[in-house]
Amino acid sequence: MTFAKLLHQVGGMGRFQIINVALLSIPVLLMASHNLLQNFTAAIPEHHCKIHINANNTRYLNATLHLNSQDLLQVAIPMDGNQQPEKCRRFVTAQWYFLDPNATESNGTQLDTEPCIEGWTYDRSVYTSTIITEWDLVCNLRKLQQVAQSIYMAGVLVGALLLGGLSDSSKYGAICIFPWLPLLCFIQGLAVSCSLPMCRLNKIPFPTVVEWIPTQYRTITIAITGFAYTMGQILLAGVAYSIPDWRWLQLTVSLPFFIFLIYSWWFAESARWLVLSGKTDTAVKVLQRVARVNGKREEGEQITTEVKRSNGVFKEGLDPQLSSYTVVDLVRTPAIRQIFFCLSAVFSTSFSYYGLAMDLQNFGVNIYLIQLIFGAVDFPAKVVVTISMSYIGRRVTLSASLFLAGLVIIGNIFVSRELQIVRTSLAVIGKGCLSATFNCVFLFTTELYPTPIRQTGLGFGSTMARIGGIVAPMVKMLDEYFTFLPPVIYGAAPLISGIAAIFLPETLNKPLPDTIEEVESRLV
Repeated sequence: MTFAKLLHQVGGMGRFQIINVALLSIPVLLMASHNLLQNFTAAIPEHHCKIHINANNTRYLNATLHLNSQDLLQVAIPMDGNQQPEKCRRFVTAQWYFLDPNATESNGTQLDTEPCIEGWTYDRSVYTSTIITEWDLVCNLRKLQQVAQSIYMAGVLVGALLLGGLSDSSKYGAICIFPWLPLLCFIQGLAVSCSLPMCRLNKIPFPTVVEWIPTQYRTITIAITGFAYTMGQILLAGVAYSIPDWRWLQLTVSLPFFIFLIYSWWFAESARWLVLSGKTDTAVKVLQRVARVNGKREEGEQITTEVKRSNGVFKEGLDPQLSSYTVVDLVRTPAIRQIFFCLSAVFSTSFSYYGLAMDLQNFGVNIYLIQLIFGAVDFPAKVVVTISMSYIGRRVTLSASLFLAGLVIIGNIFVSRELQIVRTSLAVIGKGCLSATFNCVFLFTTELYPTPIRQTGLGFGSTMARIGGIVAPMVKMLDEYFTFLPPVIYGAAPLISGIAAIFLPETLNKPLPDTIEEVESRLV
């Protein structure tokens, strides 16, 4: 008896599976708020140097008391090429002749400027407070905004490396580790840092969900969890709009993780993993519990260790030393090695995703509106991908989505900046394609790797994604030197990943592999 038949015996796609998917989708929804939060907590409001009036003519000295803010701005702050107030310079002395139609510039020294040595004045009509206004991360410190996002992703990377191995180890397992992550995220959120556990909080649900789901329902199940992330993006726009202070916003998106901790007792460890870890008695108990929840109590009671051993499901020699598996097994055998390198290239596409999703202020559109649009576009994109994965296959769908995303991003380079609506629309399409590929690659990864290294493989895929997330803000800095270079790089990455995806084996309607040998035999 195979695991697929065993799942059918305990209820197939029953009540347990539905509740499992629903409850595991909640932290995925919340994760979107954290991954994209710096669009708002690190937003750069309009700003200029603090105005310092050093009147060089007593004729105008008393007049400063009667000037409105716009006039003060005019005499104290120079204009840039777009006739907007300079953000990083101010006049050394007030230029009063700007206000007097009969006055003329007396000498060239009046146009001398200096840095904002007394600080900046910020427009607080949109954001009452951000980390930018808190620590004056503008002008020569502007690059620290990008560094902040890279540091966040670096923390997520550490989480992937540390927790991925623990999830696959025979001592702990995914569900043993998983309930502690929301608690860590809640505590760190209070400390205004929620990086390290976020990666595993996102990645653990996918293998856990897939291993309890019958083959024919896997695609739609992953699609549902993907839609949860999309809803999180949309909700973030409303929450950020309602809470313009960055500290309160950080606190608000962190508090719900404590609720998840309360119901984390529900989740059951994967029976596949328990068997391969040699914990057959625990696996039997878990399967019987699933059967009871699904209304199959009698069928569940028929599952005993002795019966399943005799039927070939719980064979003692199947793979008794799960703890002996390490990251080396990702490259030890030819088929797994090919899968590992191809998926690493595909996961690095998050480099392009975050390059678009974390640059909302650059679109010249209301930031809350563009966040809403960027979230909403994921719904049709993920619906199309879900249908395509179900009927055409994972490989073709993934490769085509990546190619389309890359072509759209590069094509946007040739659109005039005056056509802002067209440029924004193309960026939205590109972002939608990249979001859809995540749905595909998470499902694809769990189907490609065998049970003993499934979490480790997904963890290393996430590692590549986080490296992409770390590098993306750094690439954005290049636009100060070559404006065309960031979109070229952001567009080239999906094209390269699309080529890599072609070399992955198809998994449509195939059972999950339980051993490395099984994967190797499929590619022979």
